[in-house]
Amino acid sequence: MSTNQEKTVVVTGGNSGIGYATAEEFLKKGYKVLITGRNTSLIEKAVQQLGEGAAGVTADQLSLTDIKSLAEFIRHRYGKIDALFLNAGIFAFASVEDTTEEQFDSMMDINFKGAFFTAQQLIPLINEGGSITFLSSIHADTGMPNSSVYSASKAAVNALVRTLSRELAPKKIRVNGVNPGPVSTPILDKANVEASAVDHISNLIPLKRMGYPSEIAKLVTFLASPDASFITGAEINADGGMAVHPMAG
Repeated sequence: MSTNQEKTVVVTGGNSGIGYATAEEFLKKGYKVLITGRNTSLIEKAVQQLGEGAAGVTADQLSLTDIKSLAEFIRHRYGKIDALFLNAGIFAFASVEDTTEEQFDSMMDINFKGAFFTAQQLIPLINEGGSITFLSSIHADTGMPNSSVYSASKAAVNALVRTLSRELAPKKIRVNGVNPGPVSTPILDKANVEASAVDHISNLIPLKRMGYPSEIAKLVTFLASPDASFITGAEINADGGMAVHPMAG
């Protein structure tokens, strides 16, 4: 019998990609899992596929109203939670000269502002000894061309990880960030990344391939587990060595 059968985790953006894979991994470990997302039909489909132990709620990370409603839903259904994985995010490639105000606002609002206020509203619902994990990116540090706003949004997330880890230490709530390199997820299709670009990116990675959502999921579930009980304030790269490899433009 799993020792996690009474534990609950919330995964934002959990209907596809890394979020879905992480929800799946938490379920394997015996957690009850609540996933969120903007599209009701996609959330319902994901919950059906995830099966027993999974639930979903529609919540747009752009909306503080939705975030507050999410907190109320959790309070009434679960009371408290044990782990929070702030995964929801978007990106778009553009040079500084070509970046529009709409692109700037949407990336900063979803990737940083939305994550900030989701954490703010859900912190009172996290049990002592619980954990928060933010999905960041190696782009926060690598300075890859055409990713200035996305990189800035993730650098802000990493700054939040460091600050929250100190603020929440008295409550025994651990806070960590995961910095993936390129991972093969549906978000690449939404960003219209061409196959030639994917091949180019893969060649920049020392392991010569992109990551898999399941690989990031295993790291996230580890950070939420008692095995990581002395890890907080960390930013852990899962990038095939890309962050330490000289990057071509």
